[in-house]
Amino acid sequence: MRLRACFALLLYVSACATSAPTPTEPAARDPRLANLQRAAKLPWTDGGRCAVREASEPWPVLAERCFHALDHDRVRFRDITGRCAVASAGAAVGVGLCVLAAPEIVVGAVIVAGVVVVGFAIKEALDTYAEKRGRPQVQVRPAPETRPVPETAPAPQKPSPKKRPKPEPKGPDFPPVEPPELSERDRHRCEPVPVPHEGKDDAHNKCADQFPPNRYPGMDVLVGGVSFDALQVGARVLWEIKTHQFDTYPDFIQDKEIDNEMKQLDKERKAAAACGYDFVVGVSTQSHKDALLQRDQFLNIVVTGCKR
Repeated sequence: MRLRACFALLLYVSACATSAPTPTEPAARDPRLANLQRAAKLPWTDGGRCAVREASEPWPVLAERCFHALDHDRVRFRDITGRCAVASAGAAVGVGLCVLAAPEIVVGAVIVAGVVVVGFAIKEALDTYAEKRGRPQVQVRPAPETRPVPETAPAPQKPSPKKRPKPEPKGPDFPPVEPPELSERDRHRCEPVPVPHEGKDDAHNKCADQFPPNRYPGMDVLVGGVSFDALQVGARVLWEIKTHQFDTYPDFIQDKEIDNEMKQLDKERKAAAACGYDFVVGVSTQSHKDALLQRDQFLNIVVTGCKR
């Protein structure tokens, strides 16, 4: 199946955009404060209420849940790395969400037109931090609510007569929950649970976090009793990442490697399907992808280009 939208962050801007913090500014140790400072660089139609409400979550989660509250007329997204276009598989809206929610910051990926005035809700939250630390409050006037939107979800749109309307997300987490036909026991097993990365391979773990991108950076995810490298932000898609130097292996070793991988991938694909998830394999090279497809043409494989 084609992947859906992948979503994400970047608050540095270029040229006509709001300037980013200078390198001399101290990095915030409090993740919530860091999220608020990043959100303050973006234009919000709700005064930043959604960003404040979700500030305790990892930035990719905040960006995904509050994407609807951005002033989209003033924001332009550029897929500089090219990862979002591949992971989103042509979903036009998904590319923008993926760029905004990316864990890493890429200069020029998010461009904001005009001067950003800090939303009143974000300003109040930052002032609270300043008071606790005995520092001067942020001296900015509240941003007017130019186009209010619901706090919990985007305003419903009239479905196109040529397309079937998509079901709206249920609850605060996007995408929808498991299929209703699952039993309570199976539903509990299918609930994604973040767990520490199984291996200590930094290059592999970095690829798993950044490429889909991963909803839980720095963590694997347990679904249906099986561990996956990543759960894609904003989509019901589980990923297995391979960063082996497959092209450098002798033919005999390549065959053995594919044998072992097929056993693992078959187990993961079945667990994902049983819980209503799509399953994608990310490999570093085209030759690795071709070798897997020779064994199973129905695998959904993406070439990540991740290096060792």
